[in-house]
Amino acid sequence: MKEQGIKNPLANLEDHNISTYKTAFWNLSPSDLIKETLHKNQGTLTSNGTLTIKTGKFTGRSPKDRFIVKDLLTADRVDWNEINQAFDADKFDLLEQELTQYLSGKDLYIKDAAICNAIDHKMKVRLIAEYPWSAQFVHNMFVRLEEDEILAHHPEWVIYCAPGYHADPETHGTRAANFSIINFSKKTILIGGSGYTGEIKKGIFSVLNFNLPTQKNILPMHCSANVGQDGVSAVFFGLSGTGKTTLSADPNRELIGDDEHGWSDDGLFNFEGGCYAKCIGLRKENEPDIFRAIKPGAILENITFHPGTSRPNFEDTSITQNTRVSYPIHHISNHYKDHTAPLPKNIFFLTCDAFGILPPLSKLTPEQAMYYFISGYTAKVAGTEEGIAEPKATFSACFGAPFLPLHPNEYAQMLGQKIKDHKVNIWLVNTGWTSGPYGVGHRISLKHTRRLIAAVLNNELAETTYETTDIFNLQIPTQCAEVPVELLDPRKSWSNQADYDEKRIELAEMFSENFRQFEEKVSQDILAAAPATELELAE
Repeated sequence: MKEQGIKNPLANLEDHNISTYKTAFWNLSPSDLIKETLHKNQGTLTSNGTLTIKTGKFTGRSPKDRFIVKDLLTADRVDWNEINQAFDADKFDLLEQELTQYLSGKDLYIKDAAICNAIDHKMKVRLIAEYPWSAQFVHNMFVRLEEDEILAHHPEWVIYCAPGYHADPETHGTRAANFSIINFSKKTILIGGSGYTGEIKKGIFSVLNFNLPTQKNILPMHCSANVGQDGVSAVFFGLSGTGKTTLSADPNRELIGDDEHGWSDDGLFNFEGGCYAKCIGLRKENEPDIFRAIKPGAILENITFHPGTSRPNFEDTSITQNTRVSYPIHHISNHYKDHTAPLPKNIFFLTCDAFGILPPLSKLTPEQAMYYFISGYTAKVAGTEEGIAEPKATFSACFGAPFLPLHPNEYAQMLGQKIKDHKVNIWLVNTGWTSGPYGVGHRISLKHTRRLIAAVLNNELAETTYETTDIFNLQIPTQCAEVPVELLDPRKSWSNQADYDEKRIELAEMFSENFRQFEEKVSQDILAAAPATELELAE
């Protein structure tokens, strides 16, 4: 057995139930991890030297194969449902034993890192990985440690990542051969059968969503965030495809982070040390910061090349719609460098409404904010997933249901309290369709969305008058410089306003149907903020 790299002198893989191995590579540099990946024929380089990998069968998360061990710690705290699936503790122990046996005898790549940029809230983690590029992903995405921190590193959480190991559902209690399982009592995450790197980062995000609200009164958020020259932060919530990463990458503002943050009494802080951006349709003119971040040290996942070249083809979806790039946040030149950013004054809920009903910008009351936060609405369109031929409403509580071990109302109550305590403005932003639904209308231009958000952040709408829409009761500005007036009120943009009224009721009914699952635990004030349905209008 051999060891290379930098490690705590007391660190020992036997403490992680691994007694034999070929070589243990401890905390290799990015360049060495890239060399290892190429040496093992697990990746190639682009024309500018960026590593590209294929994650295998899984090019996205597999939420049906994500479990939480049910024991004394979690039994009464976790909101058990189709997302938070219970896993037997004894089955976990057996699976952990067999997975570590699988890793024994192999080259292993260990990466020590931290989660949470705020000094008082850092959580030390260790990845033990089968593949070098998994370790490189953690280097990109987690908070990197200095050498003296590595030499003294004692991890609080351990992640085992073995894409080549496959479970036996009958023996191990999994649904399939792949799995991602969190054990809060043992502070261990097991990932097997899948090489998709997002399983690593979202496993740890789930841990924070369980620990921080109860242990530290910190609101964990699936959001991007930036800070302006005035020292005021802004937060962008949104599901995949709504523009969360794109809209927070603003050349006039410093990026705090693109995906996961905590809101403490002291301010905002990034959970991560990097960004994980979608690459489909990526163009330098539309997203220059992300485009420039794709350079040596970054990892491109599941992309193809233009024929006869090593130049990435970001238009090609032949492998997956979910092509990705991970890179350390310092690849963004104007990233925020302090540990904790100021409290936000504006929060944006981003939704890609393919039905063309919601305004491009509307202001929410605190009660509406909690309602739309719990709803977590967006819409999928044809081509995004197999079997979708027309727009489909999608609801993901708190804009991140797959990562929330607690009931959504717990996070909403925390958000509502912080909104009131700090007098934060909440805005609903439609980055989807206008002038009609998908297939009839057109996508709201990124230029106009950016302009509306800039108007909010620059306080240009303070003196603007607002109108209240029917059904959804949203306050919409009557004017905004450089934005066509007819765009601000979606009903006026439809050529057939009767069709708009009919479709608006349909969407309101979808909201109502989705929210029934939360009605027992939310307040009457939140319920009263819901859009009116056809039945309510008839009454």
